[in-house]
Amino acid sequence: MDLQFLNTNHILYNAVLIAEREGLMQSEEAQRAAHSLRVDFEKGGIHLPRGKLERVNQLNMEIAQLGRLFSENIINDPGYIDIFPASRIPKNMQHYFKPICRQFISTSNDSFGLRDKSKEKGFRLATDPSSLSSILKWLSDAEVRQRAYIMGNSVPRANILVINKVISARHELAQIMGCRSYAEFAIRPSMAASPDVVSTFLHDLTNIVRNKADEEFRLIQDYKRIVSHDVSADLEPWDEVYFTGRMKSSACDLDSSVISSYFPLIQCLEGLRLLVESLFGVTFRSIPFKSGESWHPEVIKLSLYHPDEGDLGFLYLDLYSREGKYPGCAHFAVRGGRRLSNREYQLPMVALVCNFPISRGSSISNLNHSDVETLFHEFGHALHSLLSRTDYQHFSGTRVVLDFAETPSNLFEYYAWDYRALRMFAKHYSTGEVIPEKLVHSMNRARNMFSATELQRQIFYSLIDLTLFGEQPSTPMDTVSVVADLKRQYTSWKYVKGTHWHTRFSHLINYGAGYYSYLYARCFAATIWEKICNEDPLSLSTGTAIRSKFLQHGGAKDPSRLLTDFAGHGILRAHHGGLVPDISCLCKEMGF
Repeated sequence: MDLQFLNTNHILYNAVLIAEREGLMQSEEAQRAAHSLRVDFEKGGIHLPRGKLERVNQLNMEIAQLGRLFSENIINDPGYIDIFPASRIPKNMQHYFKPICRQFISTSNDSFGLRDKSKEKGFRLATDPSSLSSILKWLSDAEVRQRAYIMGNSVPRANILVINKVISARHELAQIMGCRSYAEFAIRPSMAASPDVVSTFLHDLTNIVRNKADEEFRLIQDYKRIVSHDVSADLEPWDEVYFTGRMKSSACDLDSSVISSYFPLIQCLEGLRLLVESLFGVTFRSIPFKSGESWHPEVIKLSLYHPDEGDLGFLYLDLYSREGKYPGCAHFAVRGGRRLSNREYQLPMVALVCNFPISRGSSISNLNHSDVETLFHEFGHALHSLLSRTDYQHFSGTRVVLDFAETPSNLFEYYAWDYRALRMFAKHYSTGEVIPEKLVHSMNRARNMFSATELQRQIFYSLIDLTLFGEQPSTPMDTVSVVADLKRQYTSWKYVKGTHWHTRFSHLINYGAGYYSYLYARCFAATIWEKICNEDPLSLSTGTAIRSKFLQHGGAKDPSRLLTDFAGHGILRAHHGGLVPDISCLCKEMGF
């Protein structure tokens, strides 16, 4: 049946209204389901007069189309810079970039005094987000980094207009729904409940982090001045990743190639298996595909199996990068769980999609540690889906309020950093040596070296999202100027004129005033890890608590009650009609 028809079906809507109003539902979860369905219907405008309902449908279709265009523009216009000569790119990095040949024509005024024509080999560097990250991290040539930074943050220019149209459409939608802004419309059903509560939370974090972030900025600047032998050198945005990487490697004696040698992908998957076995007493079993079930030969299918309970759910793994594939790393719910009868349960199905590199000329794919962290993050989402046991599919797994959804994924990132977990599976790809505890301690030291700068960046991203979809001025806002002003005001780093980084910030489309939820989740996860997991993170008793008090409820239980029942009342506090997380465990963890 067509989804739009369901969302505008007044017979279904009226039935839900009666069920909610008259309390006809037989359980607390059923009553919550009726309320949630009614809210979802009304978010689609079903309660509005016909003309307004038709306009809401038009706006939702327009927003969806603009979202697709936003993503297509990012893919189709990654930006490129040409670098000559080829020797400016270190030989061990040249395979990342596409070689080109260009006619080099010199003039009589050329400082080298050359008059002939010759072909000079160079490199064309793409500045898509992944390539730009590598360039900024690894290339010592400051001019190359500068050009790449400016180009990568100045495309696609077409998305300036797209984001303006998204802002306008969402604002009109919110006003039809009786809200002052799209931020109010999006946040109202969440724990935060209002943009003002989110704004207070973000500004409180800003005040806590600012002094340490400024101090970290000065440390990076001093380091640049020392290694460049220039006591007056300014620290530029394209310097951050390069110099912080060098400082971490130097201070903590780290070599990224050494670290990655302990994380072959096959061992990381073994780590996930050992983790669920230790925590939940379950394991993975390989499941054959039915005819036409798999979308690519590299995909594998597993069941999460408990010896007493049987199969708990099914997991598709599609982990390697390939041309034309969805570009990010994500968890997708294929089918939600739900109770069919007293004895029968529809098992959830999820897909975990990543884009890990395939090593050239080798059957071994070693992951850098950030990829390991990403794998564990997405696996946290998958476990939320696979281990939930809700009566209604509407609440299965990750189908929860916005500012709660990222909590399990952030929690499971901790296992990618804890030596007690890493020693089970992080083994050298050729020798089988277990990762040294000293190396893991150094990795954690490096992780915390610029924690204030990283947290400040996440606050800045959240403020961009909240501001762009907040109350609108009388004339359309210049989003480039808004983002530039926010960067100057809320970070220690300068804005580079002409850049517009936010035109590649897909979370503006996917979340829309909800990016703050990542910071909520970090606070919740830090508290849960400290209070529930840290003492004995791999025990069955810890896993039982995570499963029975947390993951199995999906969205069927009020998230504030779930969190307080699980980790204590201190995990949340009331603020002007909404709820904000306690930040003390996160601050302690980050050394504030």
